[in-house]
Amino acid sequence: MSNGAWTDTENDLIVADYFAMLADDIAGRPYNKAEHRRALRLRLNDRSDGSIEFKHQNISAVLKGLGEDWIPGYKPAFNFQITLVDAVARWLALNPAWLGRRPGLQRVAGLREAAQIYVGPPPTLSNQPSPQELEQMLHIARKFDVAGRDERNRALGRAGEERVLVHERTVLRSAGRDDLARKVRWVSEEDGDGAGYDIASFAPDGRTRLIEVKTTNGWDRTPFNITRNELAVAEERRSEWRLFRLWNFAREPKAFELHPPLDAHVSLTATSFEASFH
Repeated sequence: MSNGAWTDTENDLIVADYFAMLADDIAGRPYNKAEHRRALRLRLNDRSDGSIEFKHQNISAVLKGLGEDWIPGYKPAFNFQITLVDAVARWLALNPAWLGRRPGLQRVAGLREAAQIYVGPPPTLSNQPSPQELEQMLHIARKFDVAGRDERNRALGRAGEERVLVHERTVLRSAGRDDLARKVRWVSEEDGDGAGYDIASFAPDGRTRLIEVKTTNGWDRTPFNITRNELAVAEERRSEWRLFRLWNFAREPKAFELHPPLDAHVSLTATSFEASFH
């Protein structure tokens, strides 16, 4: 059995095969991992089943860093080579429709009875992964500008806001506050962007909640973009403003909330500057 480094050709083959399985998995179509592995072995340089299995786990880790879906049966394994990241990038470049696909959720009319989103604790130093895993994940996210990609994906952002709108109304109805649920507004949809938040909602006791929604298909630590205006409103209305981070959106949406000041929770990095003439 070969123990040498995987070639670009081998990486391209296994990445293409992985995405074929992932497409079936997302669509709910049956597929057989063992059959895929046997067919793949015939095209690789005498790789063992264990080597192929571990490489599949490496691909899951790369996709996790990219904020993308991965096959649940292949738990992400880290300490992968950058050549595998390049192979995934090549596949995505050749298949641009993959990143542009619409989130698989129904419209609001079909979500009226949707369950509440699980809202858990935010990422902290105490619950972060191993340093090696975190370093590789954040390196990939920066290299491929995952935060910018999510921000530009209007379909993803809109679907996330829609889901949070339904969640907020469901929470209030469950608390016996139908009166407040009827007043929840999708501000970015009704009034356009610029308010510094997407949804105007309420706590069950009547307090105002101004919710800025940030959505990703990735994990809870996928970076996100935030505008200067959003930061300004967060500071001006600290007691009301909340950042609602929706993650793992395509499969099983989960969330956490951050409250101002945001720099107590995240590192804010300037990614662009306004240039004006002297």
